[in-house]
Amino acid sequence: MNTQTPFDLAAVEAIIAQRKATPGALLPILHDIQGVVGYIPPSIVPAIAEGLNISRAEVHGVITYYHFFRQHPVGEHVVQICRAEACQARGCESLADHAKELLGCDFHGTTDDNKFTLQTVYCLGQCASGPAIQIDDDLYARVSKEKFNSLIQAKRGVQ
Repeated sequence: MNTQTPFDLAAVEAIIAQRKATPGALLPILHDIQGVVGYIPPSIVPAIAEGLNISRAEVHGVITYYHFFRQHPVGEHVVQICRAEACQARGCESLADHAKELLGCDFHGTTDDNKFTLQTVYCLGQCASGPAIQIDDDLYARVSKEKFNSLIQAKRGVQ
């Protein structure tokens, strides 16, 4: 996995400078950086810590506590499959196996064409309508293997 992907350091520094005086600035800064860069580059953690006058460990602790924050580049689309108990009872493990086979990557992996990153999550709030998945910001419920194939094909631009 490439963790040395170049990013716009000036944009990241501008985010820190703009937000550092805001109370509770760490989370908004992390959200903004991930929004601009696509992930939180580990090399920027010291600058965030210095800007907020907190330790690197505190910054790292927040990044690793919240599964939303990524520490490495991801594919063009992020596919999240809910594997919480309710979705397990409705067949998410079979769907997860299908997704891995279709995409050719395991969880936390990215397809060879860099189009999709597959992730696991534990609750998308669709417990009565599982299995549930999220592709980028779009939530889908009652996802069968066929529906999953159709969603992936649509993202690939195949009708």
